[in-house]
Amino acid sequence: MVTSRWHHADNYSHFQHLYFVLTGIPGLEQKYYWMAFPLGAIYVVALFGNSIIISAIKSESSLRIPMYYFLCMLALADMGLALCTLPSMLGIFWFNYKSIAFDACLVQMYFIHTFSAIESGVLVAMAFDRVVAIWSPLRYSVILTNGVVCKTGLVILSRAVCVVFPVPFLIKRLPFYRSNILSHSFCLHQDVMHLACASTYVNSLYGLIAVIFTKGSDSLSILLSYVFILQTVMAIASREGRLKALNTCVSHICAVLIFYVPLIGVSVIHRFGKHLSPLTHVLMANAYLLVPPVLNPIVYTVKTKEIRRKIIQIFVQTKITAEG
Repeated sequence: MVTSRWHHADNYSHFQHLYFVLTGIPGLEQKYYWMAFPLGAIYVVALFGNSIIISAIKSESSLRIPMYYFLCMLALADMGLALCTLPSMLGIFWFNYKSIAFDACLVQMYFIHTFSAIESGVLVAMAFDRVVAIWSPLRYSVILTNGVVCKTGLVILSRAVCVVFPVPFLIKRLPFYRSNILSHSFCLHQDVMHLACASTYVNSLYGLIAVIFTKGSDSLSILLSYVFILQTVMAIASREGRLKALNTCVSHICAVLIFYVPLIGVSVIHRFGKHLSPLTHVLMANAYLLVPPVLNPIVYTVKTKEIRRKIIQIFVQTKITAEG
């Protein structure tokens, strides 16, 4: 039985569920207990890995440059994404608790989309950082000052907060009186919107505009940045110089692919994959939100010796403390 409530105002009323029911992984309900352990490990890796990156950048003076300040912002966005989904995911797989209050669902939706937009914006800033470093290395510290980095971070944050802000209110005005079962283990705008029992034209239009203004323009900016980077690199006379310049971009290219490939996949499936199994939808949505926070720290740890050194120090300190 679906628990709901009526709202009355100025001769207009609509029906609204008190809660939504989240979906785990279809067909694997009997194995949730065993899946809880790898899922918990994924969150530990995501939170611990990104914390290490932030700690290393804070403590290592050699990492206090714009490139790593932007990496710190990326790590914070990844931690935000992981923390947004952690309560509902662990609630399902650890305690088989699938209900989420209507308003709590809207809050989770807001933060998921906000942190996702922040991550997209940070990837653009990191692309610009690579453009400056390769195009004009001697003026790098002059162009990207600490003040410019701070202002860039504030712009990225403000854009994400403002663009996503209307989304929960656009959902709140819709009536819900049929199904209250969502397709994922967390609340996404598209998923909740599809349960509404009224026209969602305004929601769809605003969602499209928001995506174009954030991830659409960001992906185009990153693409143009790399076109410029390749032109600049090809103008370098020596082969070693070209390889060295491109090597500084490898981590960022990996981060871009890690973020945008699952994002494009889940967007395409939502719009054109109605015939696909629910399991495919769930796995793609989980990959979209869990893969970047887990893989980004691994990529940057492999490529950055200072971060590797910090991890070794932490393990050594932990071992000494345990033995003491």
